[in-house]
Amino acid sequence: MLASLAPLRDDGSDTKAPRAWLVGWALAGVVLGTAFQLQQSGLWAWGLYLGIGLAGGLALGWRRRVPWLVAGVALAFSGTGLRAVALAGQGLAPALEGRDIAVVGRVASLPVMGLQGERFEFLVERASLAGQAVRLPARLLLGWYGGPQRDADRPGGWAVAHRSPGLVAGERWAFEVRLKRAHGSLNPHGFDRERWLWERGILATGYVRAGPRDPAPERLAQTWRHPVDRARQRVAEAMGERLGDSRAAGVLAALAVGEQSAIVGLGKRVVR
Repeated sequence: MLASLAPLRDDGSDTKAPRAWLVGWALAGVVLGTAFQLQQSGLWAWGLYLGIGLAGGLALGWRRRVPWLVAGVALAFSGTGLRAVALAGQGLAPALEGRDIAVVGRVASLPVMGLQGERFEFLVERASLAGQAVRLPARLLLGWYGGPQRDADRPGGWAVAHRSPGLVAGERWAFEVRLKRAHGSLNPHGFDRERWLWERGILATGYVRAGPRDPAPERLAQTWRHPVDRARQRVAEAMGERLGDSRAAGVLAALAVGEQSAIVGLGKRVVR
């Protein structure tokens, strides 16, 4: 009987982990690999990340726990690093900061309303400076702000020559913008705004040039893109129309569709 069991021990098959366990080890490696890459103080060359990823892929050929753990670490480290290198290469050129750039693109998020205007994400389709095509980051965070003028609707109100007409997710627009590279302050244990922008693929921020001497912004079309954000916007607007300008309206909109821009005062504490 003992002799009949010898081949089972010799072929090493009993050391192979079940596939479900292997997947678990690989997923643990993915978490570790992503965390390791995020701790890097600087990015490596893309070729080095690619080599690490290829080595991780080869490690999947062994049905053992440790190789699959290593593979998960390598593949996640490589993928996260390659994405970071790609995003870094799309940053705003220093020469374009503070310049008036004509852009065409579409509203790519639920516009956030504020006291001074709207804030929204914008996907750039094409851009030009003084008639010459320029390259911009694909995704921008823009504001359409007002300024104090005599024709404001109410004392202390805000108005501009070309007011925001109420942006809708998915709309295509043409206007001029003024941009700067994405930056943000970081306080200990506080919100890291620059990392938040980076995670969303936003490498430049700015605002729409809508003053009296600027070209008038032009709405080009409503597209079928971003249907979820468009639906959220319709729900939030309908709730605002029914409930009026009240703290309850902002709280209910935040709970229903995640729209927190209308929350004021103590309503923010209620949502938190």
